[in-house]
Amino acid sequence: MVTTTLSPEPVVAAAPVRTRRRRVPIGWIVPVVLVLVWWLSFETGLIDPGLISSPWEVAATLGEAVVNGTFWANLGASLGRWLLGFAIGGLLGLLAGAATGLSRPAERLLDPTLQMFRTVPIMGLVPLFIIWFGLGEVPKVILIAFATFFQMYIQVYSGIRNIDRKLIEVGRMYDLSTAAMIRRIMIPAALPSILQGVRLGLGIAWLALVIAELTGANSGIGFWMQQGREFFRVDIVLAALVVFAAVGKLVDSLVRLLERRLLGWRDNIEKDMDA
Repeated sequence: MVTTTLSPEPVVAAAPVRTRRRRVPIGWIVPVVLVLVWWLSFETGLIDPGLISSPWEVAATLGEAVVNGTFWANLGASLGRWLLGFAIGGLLGLLAGAATGLSRPAERLLDPTLQMFRTVPIMGLVPLFIIWFGLGEVPKVILIAFATFFQMYIQVYSGIRNIDRKLIEVGRMYDLSTAAMIRRIMIPAALPSILQGVRLGLGIAWLALVIAELTGANSGIGFWMQQGREFFRVDIVLAALVVFAAVGKLVDSLVRLLERRLLGWRDNIEKDMDA
């Protein structure tokens, strides 16, 4: 009698499934708490109603401006100045940063002067630009471009100078031309710093926009805020500040999303924190 022994089939462990945790929007906690404190302080009389409006008054003022078109006209004017100034300053900063980052003679020629101008306060340039260019759009765009330029310049210059030397040596081993070296090695390696320059440049350009529009503008969110100050409408001033904060945060979030898309190849700690 022949007996057959059946050996158990090997058990193959299932591959671990990496699940993404549901993100809790804890970033909204602080703004909500601040609004609640604002409302409670107003309702309990801790804040003088003549000095600050309630959250509901500010929301009503903003809603009215949205309906009657005031909000959209001023927002469009502000965005136009902001994007034009950022484009001019960002492009010039990118070119200057690339020139000084790639060339030691260009660095010796340009960097000392640029570092000196970088310390000039933006507010100090406002009266000078008004004298030179008047109260039109030109001084506002130049002010925004000036503020943007140095953020982009510093980040591009640092990004190029901090490229790992081993990457350059690998490119030389493969006999890459200068153009190929820049395109295939330097730009990808410096891209994180370049995108950081875009993010910081957009932020400082938005701040420069506020300064520009508070000094002689006839349109824009800053102009709307100035109207609120002239007519002692605290609700308008606060509504304009809310718009500045909301748009600035929205743009910053979009740039961070762009960073994640373009820099997904990087293996850093942020991926573990997002998992």
